[in-house]
Amino acid sequence: MISLKTDEEIELMRVANLMVGATLAEVAKNIKTGVTTRQLDKLAETYILDNKGVPLFKGYNGFPNALCISVNEVVVHGIPSDYQLKDGDIVSVDCGVKINGYCGDSAYTFAVGEVDPKVRKLLQTTKESLYVGIAAAVEGKRIGDISHAIQTYCQSRGFTVVRDLVGHGIGTEMHEEPEVPNFGTKGSGPLLKSGMCIAIEPMINLGKKKVQFDKKDGWTVRAADRRPSAHYEHTIAIRPEGADILSSFELIEKVVGANPCGLPK
Repeated sequence: MISLKTDEEIELMRVANLMVGATLAEVAKNIKTGVTTRQLDKLAETYILDNKGVPLFKGYNGFPNALCISVNEVVVHGIPSDYQLKDGDIVSVDCGVKINGYCGDSAYTFAVGEVDPKVRKLLQTTKESLYVGIAAAVEGKRIGDISHAIQTYCQSRGFTVVRDLVGHGIGTEMHEEPEVPNFGTKGSGPLLKSGMCIAIEPMINLGKKKVQFDKKDGWTVRAADRRPSAHYEHTIAIRPEGADILSSFELIEKVVGANPCGLPK
C-alpha cells in the first residue's frame, strides 16, 4: 500500500533529509587520499547522534554501519572498512537519518583526486539522470515515466543501468512502497499522486549492467565486470506544482566545489 503524506509529514521528512545533506557535507570535508572508509563512517555517525538524529542504516537487517560507502566497482551497500582512499578512486556515500519519526535518504558519489575522464563522464551523467528522473516525477504520470527517463538518458550516453536494485518509497520507514526502478516503460507502474514520497537513485555502470552480490558479507554489490559504478540519490515529494526535492546537495557542493553539471542543488 502506498501512503500519501500530509504537508506536515513532508516538512518533517525535509528536516531528516536536510540532516542527511549536512552529514554528507561533513563527510565530503574528509574525503582525501589515505583516509579510511571506516573513519568516514565514524565521523558521520558522531555527527548524526550529536544532532539528535538516528543513523537509519545501522542495524537495518543487521547492517553494521551508519553509512554505505561504495568504492569504484562497488555499486551500493559497501561496508566501511580499513580501505584507504587512493587518488583516482570514486566513492559513493549513501546516508540515512531518522528524526522525529521520519526518514531521510540521499547519496552522492565523490571523486578522489584526479579521476579518469571516462569516469568523470559517468559521474556527471549519473547525476544528470537523477534530475532527469525528478523532472518526470509529475502528478498524474507514473513511476515508469521516471524509470524510462533515467534509462534512456544514461543509455544514450553509452552507460548501462543496474537492474537488480531500485529506488523506493520512504516515510516513517526507510523502504516503503512503491519500488522506483531506473529502467522501464513510459506510462507503466503506479500512478504518481500528490503526497507520495520516493527516493530516486540511479545506479549506473561504466561497463556492463550485471552485478554480483557478495556471499561473504551479504551486503556488498559489485559490477560483475569490475568497472566503475556511480550512484546519486534524492528523496522527493510529489506535489501538484511538480517534484519537491526534500534532500539537498548544496552543502556538499560548497565543500567539493562548483557543480560541474550546471544542475540545481
